Amino acid sequence: MNKPLAERMRPTNFDLYIGQQHLIGKNAVLRKMIESGNLQSMILWGPPGVGKTALANIISKLLNRPFFSLSAVNSGVKDVRDVIEKAKSRQFFDSPSPILFIDEIHRFSKSQQDSLLGAVEKGTVVLIGATTENPSFEVITPLLSRCQVYILKPLEEVHLLELAKRAIKNDSILKKEKISIKETGALLRFSGGDARKLFNIIELVVNSFQGKEIEINNKNVVDVLQQNIAAYDKNGEQHYDIISAFIKSIRGSDPNAAVYYLARMLTGGEDIKFIARRMVILASEDIGLANPNALLLATSCFEAVNMIGMPESQIILSQIAVYLATSPKSNSTYQAINNALALVEKTGDLPVPLHLRNAPTKLMKQIGYGKEYKYAHSFENNFVDLEFLPEKISGTCLYSPQTTNKEKEIFAFLAKRWKGKYGYA
Repeated sequence: MNKPLAERMRPTNFDLYIGQQHLIGKNAVLRKMIESGNLQSMILWGPPGVGKTALANIISKLLNRPFFSLSAVNSGVKDVRDVIEKAKSRQFFDSPSPILFIDEIHRFSKSQQDSLLGAVEKGTVVLIGATTENPSFEVITPLLSRCQVYILKPLEEVHLLELAKRAIKNDSILKKEKISIKETGALLRFSGGDARKLFNIIELVVNSFQGKEIEINNKNVVDVLQQNIAAYDKNGEQHYDIISAFIKSIRGSDPNAAVYYLARMLTGGEDIKFIARRMVILASEDIGLANPNALLLATSCFEAVNMIGMPESQIILSQIAVYLATSPKSNSTYQAINNALALVEKTGDLPVPLHLRNAPTKLMKQIGYGKEYKYAHSFENNFVDLEFLPEKISGTCLYSPQTTNKEKEIFAFLAKRWKGKYGYA
C-alpha cells in the first residue's frame, strides 16, 4: 500500500525543508545549535502541518543520532520508560545522547511528563517535543524549564505553492500523471498554512480523475472536498464545527446535544484538555455570575482530566458538560469587560482620581494624593459613597446585571448602595 503523499514528500534535509527560516535559515538560532552539535532538549510549538516532525527527523539525521519516536496519543508511562532503558543501553563512553521525539506532547498527563524528567535532566535522552498547544499551559514547569521553546509559523502561500509544484514534479507517483495547476485560490484557502492539508487535497483531486488529464482548479478542489471532507482533514474543519456545536449546545441549555457532541469529539480522538479548557471559558463567558460555582467546577474538571487521562475522564467531562448546560446563563461580565475595553480604547489613559492614588512619599501627600480616600470597612455595611472612576467618565455603567436569580440579588445590592448611580435603582 502506498504511503500518503504527505509522508512521501516529508523532507529529509534542510535543502528540501520549506519555511521556518527564522529557525533554520543561515545563522538562525536553531540552525547554529544543530551545526555546533551541542543539541539541547526543545519544544517545537506550532500549528499542524508546518514541519515539526520533519524538523526532528532532519536533526537526527544531520547529527547521526539514534532516534526514538512516540506519539502521546497512544503511548503511556511504560512506553516512555522502555525508550529510556533502550537509550541507556546505547550509552557508551562519549557517545551522544539519543533523540526522543514525542509528537503531541501536550496530550501527555502530568505523570507521563514526570516520567521524562530524570532522563532529560541527566542527558540520557535529548527530548524534542512537538505541540500545537501553548507549552506554558500544557507542559509541566520542571520539564519546560529544561527545554528551549521554538515557535514554528504557519506556512505562507509562496511556501505552499512551492510544495505543490515539487509534489507534482518529483513525487514518485504524481510525476507519472499529467497534472496542471490552473487556479490556486481554493487550494491555498483550504490548506490554511498546513502542508499536510495541501498534500491531502492534491491527492484527493488526483484520485478523483482516475487516469484522465488532471486539472487542479477552484471548482475541482471544492467539489472533491465536499465529497471527502473526512478524508481531507479528520481533525480540521469538523474539529471546529463539532466544538462549535458543543459550546452552542451548552450555551443553549441542551444537555442532550452537549453530551452527543462530546461523544463525537471523544470518539474522534479530540484532546480532552482542549474540551475541558473550552468549558472553563464557557463557564465564565456564558454562565458567569448566574452561577459562580460553574467556573470552579469547570476548573476542577480541567485539573482532573489532566491528572487522570482517558478513558475515565469521559465521565468527568460528561458531568461538567451536563452541569454547565443545565445552569442558568448570563454573559453580563463578558459584556462588562468588552464595554470597558471599548471605553479605554475611546478615552485613553484618563487620570486616576487623586483620592485613589497611592502616596508613598511626603511630596505626594502634600499635593493631595490619597487625601480624600475613605476606607470602606470603617463605615456601616462596609460601604462609603465615593467616586472611583475618572471624572470624565463618572457614572458610566459597564456592568449591567441580567435577570437570573443570582444577578437580581446583585442588582438589589448595588441599587441599595449606589442609589441610582450607574442606573442601579
